[in-house]
Amino acid sequence: MFTTRSPSAVSAIFAAAILSLLSIPTRAASAGNSKDNSKFPFGCPVKEGYVNVTGGKVWYEIVGNGDAIPLVTIHGGPGFTHDYLEPLGILCKERPVVFYDQLGAGKSDRPHDKSLWTVERFVKELAELRSALGLKRAHFLGHSAGTLILTDYALTQPQGVVSLIFSDPLCSYPEWSKDAAMYRKQLPAATRATLDRHEASGYTDCPEYQGAMLQYYKLHVCRLPVWPDSLERSFAGHNDEVYVTMQGANEFTCTGNLKDWDRTARLKEIKTPSLFIAGAMGSETSTRATALCHNALPGSEMVIFEKSSHMPIYEEPDKYLKVVRDFIARVERRAPAP
Repeated sequence: MFTTRSPSAVSAIFAAAILSLLSIPTRAASAGNSKDNSKFPFGCPVKEGYVNVTGGKVWYEIVGNGDAIPLVTIHGGPGFTHDYLEPLGILCKERPVVFYDQLGAGKSDRPHDKSLWTVERFVKELAELRSALGLKRAHFLGHSAGTLILTDYALTQPQGVVSLIFSDPLCSYPEWSKDAAMYRKQLPAATRATLDRHEASGYTDCPEYQGAMLQYYKLHVCRLPVWPDSLERSFAGHNDEVYVTMQGANEFTCTGNLKDWDRTARLKEIKTPSLFIAGAMGSETSTRATALCHNALPGSEMVIFEKSSHMPIYEEPDKYLKVVRDFIARVERRAPAP
């Protein structure tokens, strides 16, 4: 699952990165102002605002306009922000692309109420957002922990869902935990010892612990030597309260309310055209676990990114965008008229 303890956001070892992140101004809705030269929002018109949902107000942004069926994106975390999904904004030249920060993170309200941090409420939030924006038909793409929300939303059998894209997904938290434990055992002995010592003492915000975690991130989250600004912004804008409530105190042992979440047996109830995406190079959501999801959903498709871990959107961006674009196009060619 997508982690929330960014080394550059909390570790004194990466103090320079912290200062850089803190100095990033709020991005205006204009082209070419992303610090990683992504040119977001790619010359497309932008509409942004807030929607009232259960628990507070949620910020949204729609990039592009026109009559094409929009793509709604659902970020991971739990407690992350939409920013790292910005590369999908280039699809605005073909259709509107909807981004939003889930309640508790980014530009959305941050109420201190742990009862709000459940998959059930995030599913309700997505339905409330869609209704407020008047999206009668839409494609949906969830990434990492965002696929939990997407799965449970799809299981409510909402009308007008044209396709589902589960990018680096989870359909079983116990299966994800197995992979996390396996990856931990593969870390160098000294790194494991550092993790063990700090977790036993409760010092997971310690710079030494975060330095050890960086080795894990670089292997299993994003293998790029320098992380893009949009990914760093998602780490910087995360809400640790949401993460700890749902996941737990660290990345390897789930003690939060997600620990028993498993929808493998129910995936067959989903009748919408679906695509599963996974990175082959030790992604936090492994190809093994993704194949379990794919095999449990009859008629679904699966694409493996051989040179990626958990972030093929950055590690193999051209292929990623082509896979998403081609899948949506195929579905629309087959979809009945509304």
